[in-house]
Order: sequence, then C-alpha cells, then structure tokens
Amino acid sequence: MTPKQDTLLIVDDDAQNCEWMVHRLSGKGFDVSAVDSGEAALKWLGKNSVDLMLLDVEIPGTSGLEVLSDLRKKYSPAELPIIMVTGKTCSEHIVEALNIGANDYITKPSDFAIVLARIQTQLSRKHAEEALRESEEGYALAAVGANDGLWDWHFQKNRIHFSQRWKSMLGYDADEIGEKPDEWFRRVHPDDVNRVHADITAHLEELTPHYEGEYRIQHKDGNYLWMLGRGTAVRDSKGKAYRMAGSQTDITRGKVIDVLTGLPNRVLFMDRLGRSFARAKRSQDKSFALIFLDLDSFKLINDNLGHLIGDQMLVTVAGRLETTVRSCDSISRLERNHTIARLGGDEFTILLEDVSGLDDAKRVAERITAELSEPFLISSQELFPTASIGIAMYNPGYKTPEEILRDADTAMYSAKALGKGCYEIFDSNMRANTVARLQLENELRRGMERQEFEIYYQPVVTLKKEKIIGFEALIRWNHSSRGIISPNEFIPVAEETGLVVPLGRWVFETACRQARIWQTRFTGNQISIHINLSARHFLQSDIVEYCRTVLSDTQLSDSSLVLEVMESAIMPDPETAIDIISPLKSLGIKIALDDFGTGYSSLSHLHRFSLDYLKIDHSFVSRMMENDEIVRTIITLGRNLGVNVIAEGVETTQQVEKLRQLGCECAQGYIFSIPINASEATDLLMAKQLSPLPPSDATIGKYFMLTD
Repeated sequence: MTPKQDTLLIVDDDAQNCEWMVHRLSGKGFDVSAVDSGEAALKWLGKNSVDLMLLDVEIPGTSGLEVLSDLRKKYSPAELPIIMVTGKTCSEHIVEALNIGANDYITKPSDFAIVLARIQTQLSRKHAEEALRESEEGYALAAVGANDGLWDWHFQKNRIHFSQRWKSMLGYDADEIGEKPDEWFRRVHPDDVNRVHADITAHLEELTPHYEGEYRIQHKDGNYLWMLGRGTAVRDSKGKAYRMAGSQTDITRGKVIDVLTGLPNRVLFMDRLGRSFARAKRSQDKSFALIFLDLDSFKLINDNLGHLIGDQMLVTVAGRLETTVRSCDSISRLERNHTIARLGGDEFTILLEDVSGLDDAKRVAERITAELSEPFLISSQELFPTASIGIAMYNPGYKTPEEILRDADTAMYSAKALGKGCYEIFDSNMRANTVARLQLENELRRGMERQEFEIYYQPVVTLKKEKIIGFEALIRWNHSSRGIISPNEFIPVAEETGLVVPLGRWVFETACRQARIWQTRFTGNQISIHINLSARHFLQSDIVEYCRTVLSDTQLSDSSLVLEVMESAIMPDPETAIDIISPLKSLGIKIALDDFGTGYSSLSHLHRFSLDYLKIDHSFVSRMMENDEIVRTIITLGRNLGVNVIAEGVETTQQVEKLRQLGCECAQGYIFSIPINASEATDLLMAKQLSPLPPSDATIGKYFMLTD
C-alpha cells in the first residue's frame, strides 16, 4: 500500500524564497502549495485540508500572528501543526507565536536540513498522535519522540529504550544495542559529548523548554554522522523529571554537503583526506594525490558582476570538474573513493585515491585546465575564468593530513605566480618561496607605512619633433635595507593581498599633483600624465567619483589625465568596461589600452571603448627590425579607429626611424630617457631637449606601475 503523501501549505510573500522552498520540499516527496497572504491562507484552508503549515510572521494584510490566532480557534496543534517563520532578531514574535499555539519556529535565512528535520518531526508527531491516544502519557511521549530515531529514557531504571529505527540509522541490528545510556553517549564524538550532556541537563533543570542540539555520532562502519537531537521531559506533580523521550534526525547531508554546488564541503573532505592518509600510513602500496584548485580573478567577477553571477559561475565550474574528472575515471561526488569538494569561496580540492603515480594526477590537472579554458556563458555573458592548480603527492614524510593540503595549496600559489591558468607540482623549494612571499607581504605593508615608495616618470614624446607631451608614472620601492625592489616582484603580491588599491591610489594622487606643478610652471606646455590602473583599481565601484575628486583637489586639467588600462582588465567583461569608460570619458579623461596585442582583445568590441591611445607592447617593438607586421598592423588599426598609437620600449635610432616610416605618432623608451624622478623630469622640461641613455647603461629597466 502506497503511504499517504503529506500536504504542506507555505504562506510567504517573498516569491523567491517561496519558490525555493516549494522546489526543495517537493523534491522530498511532499505535496506543497503556497499562497502569499494571510487572507489567501484562510480562504485556501476553507476548501482544502493540510497536514502542516509554514507561516511567515511578516506577511501583508492579516499578519502571520493573526492567522495563527484565528486557526488555533479551529484546530489544535495536534490537528494542524504550524511552524512559524521569522527573522533571527524577532524574538518577541517567537515568544508571542509560541504563546498563541505555534508548534515550532524557524528563522531566516533558513538551513534546509534544519527546516526538513523540523517538518518531519512535527509530521511524525502528528501521525503518532493520531495513532497513539490510549493514554495521556503515551500521547505526550509520542508527541515529542516521533521522529527518525526514537529513544525513551527511564531515569529510575537508568535505561534507555532505543527504537529499531534509532539503531538502524547507525547500522546496527535490533539485538546489537542494549538499553544502557552509555550505548548512546559512548558513540557521540569526543568533541561533542560534553555539550550533549550539558544540553540535556539544562532541560532537566528547567533552564530550557526542551532539549535540542546537534552532535556527531559514530556509525558502525566508523564514519561519523551528524544528528539533530530533540527531547522533552515528563515530570511528576512536583516538577521533577522521571522520564524523558526524544528523537534523533540524520542531518549529515546538510552538514557535509556544500549547499551551493552539491559537492562535499570542507568537513567531509577533511574526513576523507584523514582516512586516505591513515590507509597510506598503514600500507606502503596505498598512495594518493591531492589537487588544489583556485579560480583566477574570481573576485573581479564577484565584485563587479554580482554574487548571483559569481554563484552561477561556481556551480558551473563544479559541474565541469565532475564531468571532466569522471571522464578520466577518477572521481565522482560521493559514490566512489575519490572525492571532489568545495572548500569555500572559489577553492576546490580533488582527492585522487590509489593512483599509480604522479602522471595520473598530472593527466587529471591537464584535462581540468583544458576544460576550464573554454568560455563560460552565464546569464548571456561570456566569461573566461581560468584556474591555477597545485598538486601534492603523498609521501611517508608527511605527519598529518593538513600538511599535504598545505603543500597542494602552496603549489597552487606557485602556479598562480607563473601566470595563472596552469598547474604546478609541489616541491620543497616552494615552501621556502611561500615563506619568502609572506615576508615580502609583511615588508610591503611596512613599506607603505614608512613611505618607502617613490614615483619615477618616463617621457612620452612625439616622433616627428621628439617633443615631450607627457610622462608615464611608474612606481619604485626603495626598500630600507634591500634597496630598489622591482615592481615585477612586489606588484603580484600587492594584487593578491588587495594592497594594490591603496598603493595605486597613492600613485594616482601624487602623480596628478606633480603634473599640476609642471603645468603651472611650464604654462606653454600642456603636459599630460599617464597613470596605469590595475584591474582591481579600474573595476572599483567608485572609480569615476574618485577620479572626479582627485582632479578637483589637484586642480589638474581633466584632459591632461590619461588612464592606461590593461587588456586583461576590460576584455573578460566588455559591457562592464564600457559602463566604466563612458563616464570617465565624459569627464574629459583620456583612455589608453596598454600592452596592446599581448592579450585577447576582441576587435568587435575595440571600437566601442572610445579609446584615445593604443600602446604597442615593447616585445613587438624589440622584434620590429626583423619582422614589422604586428607593429604595422597595430598602427594601421589605430589610424582606422582614429586612435593615436604609442610605441613602448624604443631603444635604438633604427627603431625610431622605422616607427616614423610606419606612421607611429608617439613613443617612449631609453632612446629618449630612462624613468627619472620628479626633480630630474623637471630639469628635462627646463632643458627643452631629451637626454637619451644608451640601453647598455640602463640599469633600472622598464617597468609598468601596475600590471595583472
């Protein structure tokens, strides 16, 4: 005989929350209906029967409390269980609802595992009450105890009767668990057992209306399951508890599964890793590999496209990981020994069991890298979220599971430092590099506090007259003990830590003030200032207002400011870039696309950016005398778009002459001047001529202020 399907009614005016709840509960086998107001709920109940109601306190029109009060005049809590839904801070609503006759309550935002457990508790209680009405005490005990696994504790006898379901939840037959209290408590996780005792004692001492708590309990197979325990004491005429009945509900899935992606979470992953580690320690022929994966530039997507797009991205990535790794017969969600998990944020881990060697792990990493390199279409937007991957193989030298996770994480950061979108295998040198990186991060923070940074300026000149029309601001770190540190060394650390934003703003404001000084002193020469923006700086939500404020504070002419932006900052999401560039242009600010040709610019979008400059990367200029096709193409493209072209890294007279022949308007490089400090740049403007420095004498090198 097919069991009756329980019917639920949800009363909630939040359409999104209501739709989510209906979907999840329907998937659990319930017949679910929903209305959006108190009046609609009362009307619906006039025509239909329902087993349980989820009633939001704050609904339009007739409030949830008024609906509850009206229904309690017609239905007892046993006849119609009502669970109130309220905000976490609305304790007065909870108290009032319980006084009126609510069976239970849940708070928003809701943990679905808890919601499901409480619904099942009330429904089990309702069904048990309908079947067990022989005695008042039997009725009361069934009401509080009817759930997945039941227990009935007689204090005078010091015995607990465990239902068959309680035992089977833990993998035991009826005769394998006795009636001593220790049968329960010795199986509770050592870290939880004191809390369980304390929660029960608090209820017996009437400090809480009922016992409720979450704990881990050991299954027969050795695994720990998460349980929601609930119970109520039966007291004599003097209020002393002589009996207590309750239940435990398995909420393991809600505790060990990542709600967003459906993958195992950190809790389950660390348990699996610990077990693999123990097996490998016991048996020399057992080995495993750990893959640590972190999405590149995910924060930019999350911050600028919104968390909804970011969440959809994570779900899509999880799906691709599962499909990809399963295709090489190495992984699945929970059914096999291998485990893929989301640790949190945009970090994923893959535990590969019983691998024959490092090559197995490398093949998995290569497939993942290839799969994630394909564009993602999310909400009609094409995104390119590459991933950096670290691999660590188990070896007997590891003392704890956490050590191998640490090393896989270290290898991942090494891959990210190499340019992202690749994988690295851990070796001992990486740990030393990680320590050095942490030290550099600390020194970077102290360097900012000590004002150890300086700005150098490299002239931008016209090729026809070799006249200075502006300067590019370039940052230098004059470390108190190490001397000049290359931006190539500290800028990646600044990017990863977020320090690149305050550092970039300092450069921005200082360079604008200096440009204003030059304009005031050299009135006949409209000197422009070129300032590089990192992707993080460019995509800040307040970048337009920030630029407006700095221009106002420094009194710098807006047309004198040129913002140089890397291709990698605007091409992943051209629409957002256009939304930022347009208001900047309306202020009169000029925009340059830096290092053009080294990224993945889409020509279909290029004309929409309203650029003022294209900058030819120095790598193309350095090879121009052997093959000038790329430089020629960029110059022609700039001419067709009505955009000026600046060649970077020009070092020889032959290159200068070639660029003139090709029609390039502007250039910068050592043939004109190395980057110099503000005082030297002032002298250069006063001299009204350039002082080129041969490349062989250039010791500082050409560095951009901020790069990805």
